[in-house]
Amino acid sequence: MDRIGIAGVAALSLASLVGCVAVQEEEEDSLGVAPSALEHNNALNPNALNPNALNPNALNPNALNPNALNPGALSPAALSAIRDPGAAGALSRQLLSYMVGCAFTSLQSFSFSWTDSSGTVRNEQYWGIIGLAPDWSTSPLGPQRQQWVSACLASRTNWYGVPVTISSRARDSVIDKTDTPELTTYTRLEGAFWGNLFAPSPYLNACYDEANRDHARSLSRDCAAGHLGSSGAPEPCGMINIVGSCDSVCEPLRPRGMYFPSCGNNPTGNAESAPKVITVFLP
Repeated sequence: MDRIGIAGVAALSLASLVGCVAVQEEEEDSLGVAPSALEHNNALNPNALNPNALNPNALNPNALNPNALNPGALSPAALSAIRDPGAAGALSRQLLSYMVGCAFTSLQSFSFSWTDSSGTVRNEQYWGIIGLAPDWSTSPLGPQRQQWVSACLASRTNWYGVPVTISSRARDSVIDKTDTPELTTYTRLEGAFWGNLFAPSPYLNACYDEANRDHARSLSRDCAAGHLGSSGAPEPCGMINIVGSCDSVCEPLRPRGMYFPSCGNNPTGNAESAPKVITVFLP
């Protein structure tokens, strides 16, 4: 795939996408094996996961073309969110960079420029990492990919804003770690993440492994188990709702790939309609 500079697609902002994504259905998730191990650092500020970080009141969802994301369909307000030289703009750009990292492959990038408070033009280029939704560069993010990108963002959130290398696993082929070295080098289950930031009522959920909560916190990974505040009570990372132990809300771990196939409600029992879950392991 050619390298892709998508200068105007700043309207990947969550608020801009709510209510305007085409409702095309996607193919069933591929159950192939990831071609190589994929470990990645994670330090997304939990505040950046808040849909309000991209100033939704200033954005017009109808300004986007429901059939494709292209520069001609963007409103000036959408671009202003990531070009804001203030603190809100910094969070918007951080969230955008992590969305690109989750969705695009390493051969794709997202480019734009903005001007800081001193008048200096800053040229940004965010590269893909994981590749959960590479087609988002040219077409709408379908319902299943919305969930994959959302779960990825939640899994890469860090209370302290520091990088921690994790092993992300799931039934999606790009992060299916069956028969890879990660299964033996990252052996401590942290928990799982799922949700949909692009839904009319955005939400993110997390569950934790009871035995490894203290270990996760010792590695500065608090968002599955909850950050221990001054009172000793666990606090959520931004909007991530901690629903409890994964054993109580998830199907059992798949023994070969070591991931939860589904967590939360799945009344139909249909794998295609089940929430898309990313399971995280730590060293």
